[in-house]
Amino acid sequence: MESRIGIKSVQGKPKLFLFLRQPDSLGQKMDNTDPCRHFIKDVKRIIIKVGTAVVTRQDGRLAVGKLGALCEQIKELNSLGYEIILVSSGAVGLGRQRLRFRKLINSSFADLQKPQVELDGKACAAVGQSSLMAVYDDLFGQLDVTSAQLLVTDNDFRDRDFRKQLSETVKSLLSLKVIPIFNENDAVSTRRAPYEDSSGIFWDNDSLSALLALELKADLLILLSDVDGLYSGPPSEPHSKLIHTYIKEKHQNEITFGDKSRVGRGGMTAKVKASIHAAEAGIPVVITSGFAAENITKILQGQCIGTLFHKDAHKWAPVKEVDAREMAVAARDCSRRLQALSSEERKQILLRIADALVAYQKEIRIENDADVAAAQEAGYEKSLVSRLVLKNEKLAGLANNIRIIANMEDPIGRVLKRTELAEGMVLEKTSSPLGVLLIVFESRPDALVQIASLAIRSGNGLLLKGGKEAKRSNAVLHKVITEAIPDSVGSKLIGLVTSRAEIPELLKLDDVIDLVIPRGSNKLVSQIKSSTKIPVLGHADGICHVYVDKSADLEMARRIVLDAKVDYPAGCNAMETLLVHKDLVEKDWLNNIIVDLRTEGVTIYGGPKTGLLLNIPQAGSFHHEYNSLACTVEIVDDVYAAIDHINLNGSAHTDSIVAEDHEVVDVFLRQVDSAAVFHNASTRFSDGARFGLGAEVGISTSRIHARGPVGVDGLLTTRWILRGSGQIVDGDKTVKYTHRDLAI
Repeated sequence: MESRIGIKSVQGKPKLFLFLRQPDSLGQKMDNTDPCRHFIKDVKRIIIKVGTAVVTRQDGRLAVGKLGALCEQIKELNSLGYEIILVSSGAVGLGRQRLRFRKLINSSFADLQKPQVELDGKACAAVGQSSLMAVYDDLFGQLDVTSAQLLVTDNDFRDRDFRKQLSETVKSLLSLKVIPIFNENDAVSTRRAPYEDSSGIFWDNDSLSALLALELKADLLILLSDVDGLYSGPPSEPHSKLIHTYIKEKHQNEITFGDKSRVGRGGMTAKVKASIHAAEAGIPVVITSGFAAENITKILQGQCIGTLFHKDAHKWAPVKEVDAREMAVAARDCSRRLQALSSEERKQILLRIADALVAYQKEIRIENDADVAAAQEAGYEKSLVSRLVLKNEKLAGLANNIRIIANMEDPIGRVLKRTELAEGMVLEKTSSPLGVLLIVFESRPDALVQIASLAIRSGNGLLLKGGKEAKRSNAVLHKVITEAIPDSVGSKLIGLVTSRAEIPELLKLDDVIDLVIPRGSNKLVSQIKSSTKIPVLGHADGICHVYVDKSADLEMARRIVLDAKVDYPAGCNAMETLLVHKDLVEKDWLNNIIVDLRTEGVTIYGGPKTGLLLNIPQAGSFHHEYNSLACTVEIVDDVYAAIDHINLNGSAHTDSIVAEDHEVVDVFLRQVDSAAVFHNASTRFSDGARFGLGAEVGISTSRIHARGPVGVDGLLTTRWILRGSGQIVDGDKTVKYTHRDLAI
């Protein structure tokens, strides 16, 4: 069974439920290694352990900001009905910092010349504990929350009566919504060295928190650290990877630990031991960063945060996981086998995929409906939800487009130019696949189908990373497509990346991956461009303009403007700014088109001129993509002002002019520096399928080898093939160059 988690309220009590769904009906169960999708049935009592590195700064002083944010999270959870128990380190570190300062100001110059003796740890603990609790008491007090201190030693737990009394005291405190704060009483502890034994006696606050989780019957243990979770090696090393789900059989012999905590006793080794101990006893554990805002809340919302330890983890993920490089290398190997096939064989693969999309329409819709419902429940914007939807008509349209691509002329090995270099020497410039493509896209699962079909036709390997909001849809579509790929090529031709954590690793593989195409927000594209040496093809924004000139057929202009904005406002090719020639204000056309747009539900924002003239709310910026039923309207003096506005504020995506004056049109088409420039047509025509490309991997505003909608041709590069008859260079003494163009 596959699962997802979410918070609900049952009789006033918060519950974290595991929602199960049946395996897909396409064959065996789909693999799912995402830790946030496998969890526990319900959560009420949570133990949160805060490490010394979280409580204090590098200089040993209290990290008041981080502690304040933590207390706010705990207060919120407490008000929701969760029972929160805190285990907090930091007393020794705080005490040491205070005593060092006190010793310094009380020392003479002669004292400072003597060898400095390390301060007694028990004295540090005694001094620091009161300071630590004073801070917690003050922070919680500001939030109208009461806290209580409970100090314990390892020997306390040898007493059965103590353990019973401890449970009763904690139960009483929790019923009063008091936050119990535990710490080892280092000031009086008789323990001389770290140890563990079968009775469960602890030796640091990590093992104490695991022991308390068992004693107090907690539902969840969260260990807050100074790193994001458990890594395969020291986090500072570039090849270390975050482990999302700890699987003992896989990871116990693969992890290399770095130095222990800079200030505490345990470090990551202690956290892992404590986590394994608690998880094997049936209590899920998450190790995550205490530095990131609201990580505890995110865990309870089902987000993949940190490293999960669970007794059933081995059932959820394969012992051997393919890493980023292995996935990319496999895609390249499969692409070379694909290129070796005949054009007809590649065509048949695509036709099988098209048929499978129709045959498994019901199964695809079930998964897609679940994604859409989850997105609506999560409160995503309507524009994003609309891009998620896969109706039967869209699936049928995708299948039809795949058939169009399949029946195209074979793009691989086409001779683009033939030249006679010299007598008996012919040079050919031919089309060739790029190699391996990495596509990172958001929201739209139909993009997966389009991109995969174009990659197969062009002979490229493919790695796909879709947004989490389309996770189920992407998984089932990937399965449908890869099952149609013959074993002679291999299903690893198309890899589906399921974890966001894999993306940074993939972006480092400039020796294996040949092109990255991001499809999504400006933020996504900018992050990818700044994070890789691999060439990036794509567009950040779709700020498209329609300019209506004074010479326009005004009824035609009305139809084009309405279509460009209303047909599909969430599309990147939808009109975001309408530019109107100043003469059309007097003809009342501007007023009429604003009324027409508003009738269609469009919210209008004005530029400085329009806003002042018509009393319309002013747009915050001309460089803004609404992706919804909203647009900016501005008045311009002439076509040159329109061109200047577009080149200054646009995104070089698609811009259109509506005009009958051919000189004006020619100026616009020549001088607007965008990937697609239209005359008397809606910007919505900027689309790979509508251009006859069959599909598109995206629309590029880059100025490299492909601009505008990128189809098969945009996924190709060139190779030079030279056929000779024994010639050698020999200083060019014997070769007479002709450089004569030959017919193709």
